[in-house]
Amino acid sequence: MFTIVGGAFAIGATNYNIGTGARMGPGYFPLMLGIILAILGGMIMFKGVVNRTETGDKLGGMAWRPLGYIIGANVLFGILLGGIPKFGIPAMGLIAAIFGLTILASLAGEKFKLREVLVLAAILAVISYGAFVKLLNLQFQVWPAFITG
Repeated sequence: MFTIVGGAFAIGATNYNIGTGARMGPGYFPLMLGIILAILGGMIMFKGVVNRTETGDKLGGMAWRPLGYIIGANVLFGILLGGIPKFGIPAMGLIAAIFGLTILASLAGEKFKLREVLVLAAILAVISYGAFVKLLNLQFQVWPAFITG
């Protein structure tokens, strides 16, 4: 992911004036950031390919269950936040989306304690509301329509 995103940023930065180190243009920073990110991604990939466990065995297989929960949690967040009008699924708002994301993503771990997950979700919801709605004044649905009317 780092390599692809870094490469895309570096390629996209070539559309702007790069300039020099002494007189940087608007494309200089994204180009350098993209190159560094691509190199970092390449180093991580190399280490992942040649790395072995303490016993000398190859690394284990893909952790499909946690991966599925994490990807599913992000998809659920998007659906709850924006809804899918084409299928008649209404937007449930920021608070419900954060609770859904947190609960589903927490199932990826070894232990699941509902009380701890709900406390974490409540804290994340309060912080997100404060940051995005109050501080940044972003205009999006916070609560489900059946609550706000």
